[in-house]
Amino acid sequence: MALIIFTINIIYVTFFTVRMILTLKGYRYIAAAVSMVEVVIYVVGLGLVLDNLNEIQNLVAYAVGYGCGVIIGTKIEEKMALGYITVNVVTADVNKMLPKALRDLGYGVTDWSANGLEGNRSALQILTPRKYELKLYMAIKELDPKAFIISYEPKSIHGGFWVKSVRRGKLFK
Repeated sequence: MALIIFTINIIYVTFFTVRMILTLKGYRYIAAAVSMVEVVIYVVGLGLVLDNLNEIQNLVAYAVGYGCGVIIGTKIEEKMALGYITVNVVTADVNKMLPKALRDLGYGVTDWSANGLEGNRSALQILTPRKYELKLYMAIKELDPKAFIISYEPKSIHGGFWVKSVRRGKLFK
């Protein structure tokens, strides 16, 4: 019984975690479909625990399954890599070699001159689908190991030639 409860809770919380992430990313209809499956699994699992509250191993299995479900759900979301990431880079490369190299790799780069503690710098803003995030970091570090990198997820994106290219599936050569 404990193994069944453990397994059901892993499945339930995995669905729960993925649904929450889908909701936060704006995929409300897919999230609604996932939630219908999620609630059925939840009711079955909770019913098994409540019917057998006198056995502590069932409660432990429920709790451990919950924790494992969170981990599995976040791993699945990482593999799905929904949405976009914006990466800001500050580099001592004032000759504009880094922006050109990144553009040649297919990234949308906006760059401008900046001033830092140690003098002139070049600042870059790069938008990319999350599935290319690690590839972008590796490219930046390879081209400029001393680059300062900050990333975040934009809430909304509008306009620009690059976004149109991404939506048409024409990114990266």
